[in-house]
Amino acid sequence: MKNSNEAIRVVIVDDDAGVRDMIASLIADAEGLQFVGAFSSCDDVLENMIDEIPDVVLMDINMPGRSGIECVEALRMEIPDLKILMLTNYSDDERIFDSLRAGAVGYLLKNSSIEKLSELIKEAHHGGAPMSGEIAQKVLAYFQGQKKNVKYTAALSDREQEVLRALTDGLSNKEIAAKLFISLPTVRFHLNNIYAKLHVNSRTEAVIKALQEKLA
Repeated sequence: MKNSNEAIRVVIVDDDAGVRDMIASLIADAEGLQFVGAFSSCDDVLENMIDEIPDVVLMDINMPGRSGIECVEALRMEIPDLKILMLTNYSDDERIFDSLRAGAVGYLLKNSSIEKLSELIKEAHHGGAPMSGEIAQKVLAYFQGQKKNVKYTAALSDREQEVLRALTDGLSNKEIAAKLFISLPTVRFHLNNIYAKLHVNSRTEAVIKALQEKLA
C-alpha cells in the first residue's frame, strides 16, 4: 500500500503540447504531487504507461483517434482501480457524463487554479468522487430512466437518490452530511457507490447491445 507521505504520481494525456506543459508545470509546483509523464494520444498512453502505473491520470476528453472517453474504457480494462479525471475547457455536461459512465471519477477544467487542481487530484486519489450539481442531475435522470430495465441494472438506493438530489441543489459534501445527518465519509461512500453503479450499468448495457446485434 502507498505510504500516505509519498507524492501522488500524476500522468497527463492531451494532444495539445501547450496544455500538457502548462498542467505539468502546475503539478510540479503543487505540494504532494509528482508529475511522472505526459502522452499525446490514447494509443501513446496505452503503449507506454503500463510499465509504470501512476496514481491519477488527467485525460483530455477531445482527442484525435480514440477519444478520451474511449481511452478511459481501455485503461480501466487494463487497470480497473486507476483513478482518472477528465480534462475539459468547459462544462461539457454530456461528454463528462459519458466519461463517468466509462469509468472516470470526476473532471477538471483546464484553466483551474493550482489549488483546485491539487484539491481534485488528491480527492480522487484518496477515494473521493467529485460530482457537480449539473452532472448529478444527469445521473439522477439516467437512473430514473433505468427503472424499466431494473432486472439488468443496479438501481440507486433511497439514500443515494437523496445525496444526488442534494448535489443538484448545489450543496457541498459537507452540507449534504449535515442535511442528511450522516458523516462526511458516509457521503463519500454513497457517491462512490453511485459511480460504481454507473460503471456496472454501462458495461451491462454494452453487453446487452452486443447480444442484441448478434441475434439480429
